[in-house]
Amino acid sequence: MSIDNNQANTRLISEAIRDVLESGSAAVLVTLLDSPASELSRLRIGAKLLVKESSETLGSLGESQLDNAVAQQAYSFLKTRDDARALRVEEFAPELEKFRAAVILFERIEAEPHLVIAGAGHVGAALARLAALVGYRVTLVDDRPEFIGRDLFAYQSEQSIDLVLAENWADSMREAIVGGRGVSVAIVTRGHKQDEDCLRAVISSSPFYVGMIGSKRRTNIVLDKLREEGTNEEQLKKVRAPIGLDIGAVSPEEVALAILAEIVAERRGGSGAPLSDWRRK
Repeated sequence: MSIDNNQANTRLISEAIRDVLESGSAAVLVTLLDSPASELSRLRIGAKLLVKESSETLGSLGESQLDNAVAQQAYSFLKTRDDARALRVEEFAPELEKFRAAVILFERIEAEPHLVIAGAGHVGAALARLAALVGYRVTLVDDRPEFIGRDLFAYQSEQSIDLVLAENWADSMREAIVGGRGVSVAIVTRGHKQDEDCLRAVISSSPFYVGMIGSKRRTNIVLDKLREEGTNEEQLKKVRAPIGLDIGAVSPEEVALAILAEIVAERRGGSGAPLSDWRRK
């Protein structure tokens, strides 16, 4: 591939990546990191291939056989929770003898994780601040204007928090969640009615994660109400209620930490168990 063609290919991939992020979909950017020159004379270090979850591909590593094998591995990579992984071709396509020593980098391309919080009380506000601090895009929804004033979130790390005044809980939650992909939802409102309105709207939007604060009794009241209305049982089973990991949380900040810990564990595939458990076995 000539330098001009390579630059044009890079521009097209950059534009495609922007489209993937704006559409809320996902893709894998594949880059050739290393290859023995004697074996891979047609390949250029740094060559890229973009593999979209829709099966569309853009770019090339220089050999159609390698592109096809890499694309199949990219689909498998999308099913993992890894952000990036470097593999030798022999690890996923040993039949390609000519390319077995090549090193390929797989990188996940998708929008930043998005947390939608229903309720800007003590726990909701603390959760919004903590999630923004660790890199989540945060939308905080409440129907009380005095709880979502920008002056309440004045620190630099809090400026990215999107504050939404809900005239109608259900409509505001649906608008915040949009398609649901990569979106986590924490329902931490002040009462049953608000919980019901939010959960009803949230479930229909199919987010990645949904949890609801409250005691077992309070959360069961809400879940039973939706069950009586005919909500799919499998959808209800996905609701984390009560929300969060059991860390003995007491203060609003500790409860927020327990909630975010569960969200991160779900996103990353963590068990939530102590990392030191292996020492006790």
